[in-house]
Amino acid sequence: MSLTAIIVLTLKFSIALSVFSLGLKATLSDATFLFSRPEKLLNSLVSMYIAMPLFAVTVALLFNLTPAVKIALVMLSISPIPPILPGKAMKTGGRECYAIGLLVVGSLLSIVMIPLVLELFQVVFDMPLQMTARSVALIVLESVLVPLAAGIAVHALWPSVAERIARPVSIVGAVSLFAASVPVFIAQGQDMLSLIGNGTFAALGAFALLGLVIGHILGGPRFEDRPVLALYSSARHPGVAVAIAQVNFPQQRVALAAIALALIVAAILSLPYMNWVKHRKPVDEGEASHTGRSARA
Repeated sequence: MSLTAIIVLTLKFSIALSVFSLGLKATLSDATFLFSRPEKLLNSLVSMYIAMPLFAVTVALLFNLTPAVKIALVMLSISPIPPILPGKAMKTGGRECYAIGLLVVGSLLSIVMIPLVLELFQVVFDMPLQMTARSVALIVLESVLVPLAAGIAVHALWPSVAERIARPVSIVGAVSLFAASVPVFIAQGQDMLSLIGNGTFAALGAFALLGLVIGHILGGPRFEDRPVLALYSSARHPGVAVAIAQVNFPQQRVALAAIALALIVAAILSLPYMNWVKHRKPVDEGEASHTGRSARA
């Protein structure tokens, strides 16, 4: 087995392990949280799958960016939630039921939405674009739905075991993900450097910041839900974005580097926001009326 194959396998394993650790602390009601809350679901989808793709397309059409950067922005804008992001969102105080519920719904909807949105993009950009629902489903099942369902099942059947192993599993997943990511970023370093300039950082930064702002606004009246949608809107599943880019733009070798650079920019720009959320008072004017409600209302 080649080194590249080992790195890819480790990345997939570590992501699945991280999602499995989330499931160990979740319940079926968390996974189905948004199915009975259509208004909250609609706000979430508007933020992630309407506002962000519109912004990405507008930037791609109006600004003279490197083609790889345009591809990265548009492909990321229609990709589902990164599987390791719910843990990050919950560390800021986000509700577990909303973080898990939106991960599930976003992943399921992406199977149908990505092929449909690409059909629309064909008209906008006047070029053939495609990604089958089957291809998206395989990525989503492998990286999100199957490991999450496995974790939830363990939690339901053996809650004491799930509680005991959740943290060690999470640590192993995080360490292995970091170890496998380092050589990827090193390998893409030269290509990422080649993208610097010509408004690249401005475009990628604007995309990340807009996601944080719109997600925070549309996150709902409960403050703890706002950082969840903010983080979900500003960063997307790199595996899906890369797969779409490779199918439709195989000649754009640096598109992978552009997607990696976008993830780095989003991670850096989210740090001050997350710090602000953590130190903000949990209740302020306009939210007091919600404090008496159940945490899963």
